[in-house]
Amino acid sequence: MTRFATALALLGSLAVFSGQPATAATCGNTSAGFEAWKAAFAGEAQRAGVGQRGLQALAATRYANRTISADRNQKSFGYTLEKFMQVRGSSTIVSQGRQRKARDAQFYAALERSYGVPAGVLIAIHGMETGFGRFMGDAEVVSAITTLAYDCRRSAFFVPHAIGALKLVDNGSITAQTRGAMHGELGHTQFLPGNALAYGVDADRNGRVDFYSQADALASTANFLRQKGWRPGLGYQPGEPNFRVIEAWNAAGVYQKAIAIMAAQIDGG
Repeated sequence: MTRFATALALLGSLAVFSGQPATAATCGNTSAGFEAWKAAFAGEAQRAGVGQRGLQALAATRYANRTISADRNQKSFGYTLEKFMQVRGSSTIVSQGRQRKARDAQFYAALERSYGVPAGVLIAIHGMETGFGRFMGDAEVVSAITTLAYDCRRSAFFVPHAIGALKLVDNGSITAQTRGAMHGELGHTQFLPGNALAYGVDADRNGRVDFYSQADALASTANFLRQKGWRPGLGYQPGEPNFRVIEAWNAAGVYQKAIAIMAAQIDGG
């Protein structure tokens, strides 16, 4: 079936669906049930406020085999802290991060005045996530995140982010073709779509939040951290008040500690 035909079939199912009792989309562990799941999930998305552009993007999605493979093989988070930092190139991130902080001092100072988050933390996240924007991913965001919402392994976690991705299509922040990381993260700091929708900031004031704009992405990251409880002027190392906010950004302990270490080195550089 062509994408256009799939879209028509899905939109037709919505017309029928709207007059019937709500039925939850059933997750699956293979590609076999994905199309049927999309038809049911379209109803959930519509009730959640997703508009026609978002629904058309959902209709065009394809089961993302590479995403499922990546989700089953996240080995780096099992490394020791030392190995993790070596593999992720922490010394390069710190060195380049210090240069970026010095070069764009006014930009980072403005973010800290607005959100209370020091430059080192934002720069460390930026460097860790995409090598300062050098590689922001080559997977279609909407297909990746909807595949994870369908997949039974962590469906409940990813469903809100799939809804978020469809709403981002509605508001023009992304398209059905926008590319990001394997788990549907997007932009310079790899926001999950639900978080992008909730915490996005139009820092460059061009009328839309663009996570592929460094200014918007870093301001949005600072806003996320502040909204999660960042306390200006307080520490962010393990055991200090703001470390728990870094935990809200990424659930892996080795990642959290690496960010705290690199950020301190950048801020102290």
